[in-house]
Amino acid sequence: MSNQSTSPPDDPVTDTKHPSRRMFGRIAYGALAVAAVGTATGFSIRSAAAKGDLASNLTLIAPAGAGGGWDGFARETQQAMRVNGLANNAQVVNIPGAGGTIGLGKFSTMGGQADTVLATGTAMVGGIALNKSPVGFADTTLLARVAEDYDVLIAAADSPYNTVDDVMSAWKKDPKGFVWTGGSAGSVDHLTIAQLALIGKLPASDITYIPKSGGGEAIQTLLSGTTDFASCGFNEVSDQIEAGRVKAIGVAAPKRLEGFDDAPTMTEQGYEVTLTNWRGFLGAPGITPDETNQLVEVLQKTRDSAEWKDALDRNKWTDVWQTGEEFTEFIKEDTSRVEKLLKELGL
Repeated sequence: MSNQSTSPPDDPVTDTKHPSRRMFGRIAYGALAVAAVGTATGFSIRSAAAKGDLASNLTLIAPAGAGGGWDGFARETQQAMRVNGLANNAQVVNIPGAGGTIGLGKFSTMGGQADTVLATGTAMVGGIALNKSPVGFADTTLLARVAEDYDVLIAAADSPYNTVDDVMSAWKKDPKGFVWTGGSAGSVDHLTIAQLALIGKLPASDITYIPKSGGGEAIQTLLSGTTDFASCGFNEVSDQIEAGRVKAIGVAAPKRLEGFDDAPTMTEQGYEVTLTNWRGFLGAPGITPDETNQLVEVLQKTRDSAEWKDALDRNKWTDVWQTGEEFTEFIKEDTSRVEKLLKELGL
């Protein structure tokens, strides 16, 4: 996967080996963010203020680079909004870095700017904790949890391991002997493996993990024999599973995914891995209740559209619509769960 939205190795924003580079990266990203968001929203602010209609112009910030999971989520939302006339001038702006916290930091300074929303999700929950971010969800306005997708545990097609029990039995005999891969350290992929280890009563800190930028790179390490197992977003590797290059050992979903009935879940195999890669939207701090309701209404109309339902199907996403107090409680629970897993990993 899976995280798509986290920074690659030696990203100037997260590079801990080069402090000066990291600082320069933060300054550069900050300057670019100000320019990009200012350009994208300048007209929008004036128009929305004149009409009192936030739906007429909307800027969606994807706190990750182009092509990542958050970017795809924001652009699918943008397209559904445009097709249905919900926000004809909807624009996507990318502010990548540090598990979404660079974008979050910029967004937290946009008090009262109701015509701009920020994509969020599991990776940001982890990014806030890992980067000791000075800002968090409390510095925004919660709007909605919209969709989620699931990780899948895969191995090379010729691997001798076919079930989660096969994997766990061998792993318990040699906790440090198996090499795992997935997204960046602390990503949903990494956390999924940690949760699996804890269920199997294995110390998560013993996991030998090689982070990669996504499912494609992870598959290459499996095929070359560099790693034994990978945890990736199902939508990233489903075509490779269908092609028979790799096999699905277990999907971290509550039930089998539609169209992939041959891919068993971890839960049905006795390992209830509950961590999901959810995605949603935040509003700027300080917006009014009326503005919040307007934004939620636009997002709900988008979510109810035929175009969005098609996006769910194409991306193997699951609808998990939540707003209000329900979403607030979910954030608290997810933060607690992610922080616990990061602690178990020693991160």
